[in-house]
Amino acid sequence: MLSVKASSAKTALNAKNLAGLGAERLAELLMELGAGDASIKRRLRMELAASSGSANVAREVTKRLSAIAKARSFVEWPKIKELRADLELQQRTIAEQVARIDATEALELMWRFLALANSVLNRCDDSSGVVGDIFRGAVEDLAQLARVVKPAPDTLADKVYAALLENRFGQYDRLIEALVEPLGREGLERLKGNFAQLSKEPVKKPAAAERKAVGWGSHSGPIYEDEIEERQRQSAIRHALKSIADAQGDVDSFVAQYDAKSKTMPAIATEIAQRLLTAGRLDEAWSAINAVDESRARWLPYEWETTRLEILETSGRLAEAQAFRWACFERSLSADQLRAYLKRLPDFDDIEAEQRALDFAMGAKDHLHALHFLIGWPALDRAAMLVEKHAGAWDGNFYEILTPAAAALEAKRPLGATILRRAMIDYTLDHAKSTRYRHAARHLAECDSLAAAIDDFGALAPHKAYVAALQAKHGRKAGFWEHVV
Repeated sequence: MLSVKASSAKTALNAKNLAGLGAERLAELLMELGAGDASIKRRLRMELAASSGSANVAREVTKRLSAIAKARSFVEWPKIKELRADLELQQRTIAEQVARIDATEALELMWRFLALANSVLNRCDDSSGVVGDIFRGAVEDLAQLARVVKPAPDTLADKVYAALLENRFGQYDRLIEALVEPLGREGLERLKGNFAQLSKEPVKKPAAAERKAVGWGSHSGPIYEDEIEERQRQSAIRHALKSIADAQGDVDSFVAQYDAKSKTMPAIATEIAQRLLTAGRLDEAWSAINAVDESRARWLPYEWETTRLEILETSGRLAEAQAFRWACFERSLSADQLRAYLKRLPDFDDIEAEQRALDFAMGAKDHLHALHFLIGWPALDRAAMLVEKHAGAWDGNFYEILTPAAAALEAKRPLGATILRRAMIDYTLDHAKSTRYRHAARHLAECDSLAAAIDDFGALAPHKAYVAALQAKHGRKAGFWEHVV
């Protein structure tokens, strides 16, 4: 046994055992691996360049960045991993190896790296956002290098200005925030002046014959290239001036970027109110948060609720804050708001209030939302009562709510769990959702295992009768039945 263990230890794949192969053999293996993998070959070249000095590694990075910039072919999803590895290698080499020896050159290379974002993201399937995240992360590397190099504030401001005008994919969204320290007061003022001047410049519209249509609006007719460019320009101006205002602590300049209609939108009202609150301008913060018409808003974000509560509490209006917490709970069945409400009640009052809240949830019009709340609270007996009360009315398409609810109920309320799983099975088969057949078969097996624990199915068909009905109605759906054991 000892000899087997010793042999196994010697063949385990780790750095120590590989080093034992010797430099020459390892070099041969790396050349062999690199011959069939471009990413390995690039990494080897970079390591060789790094070992021979910063000038060589910077030259290698520059060559690779130029090659990436010239590429025009579309990168399909299967190739995204390779593209990401290539970009991460360039970013890491600049931030670590070049920066270690020449931070000024590293800063210029990082600007060049970030300048690739539009062309790269325009020619790849980045639905997962992994490529865009590399460029957004590189902004932090850029800021770190700028703090070391300390470029002239006006020069840095001009570079930031040019970059933000090319911010098509949001890669520069946090650029100003990241560079507040290197920009300093002088750089921020110059940047603010640049964008203020841009906002005053007249829009140059091409002649009608020269306009290029790039799409078609659902109601507004064709969408022209110059219209998109103007929207991007206005968006860049607003974004930059808001970021600068935050950096300078200028609440009024931040608020000035929004028109009256925008200020009634919950998310924007929240942003404005938060800044006014931080500045100690409570009356204005209260007006800002209440610019939203609660009765007409289709959805009110949790941040809007918590900001309004913070204003009330900071103003000493504690009773109003409690009343508002309860109103928030009634509107959204928010467990967080209910817990906050109960926490502030005197001893024993919270028990009565909790029961009142659970009663309210039981009578809510949206049964699915109520079930989600009751399972999460948790109030499993109430949840089971709700499920059984509305048996036959559950929408099996909402498997993300019904699946965990059924799992929570199965131990003590197997009938409730069965009702929910049958809803998902029925929906899957009735709508021929073939991608869910395997899950539906699992739910059926779970119903089978629970059947013996149910003394009374009530108005529901017993398990065997339910399976027989499924076979009669969906017997030809072989893709489902092949998963049924």
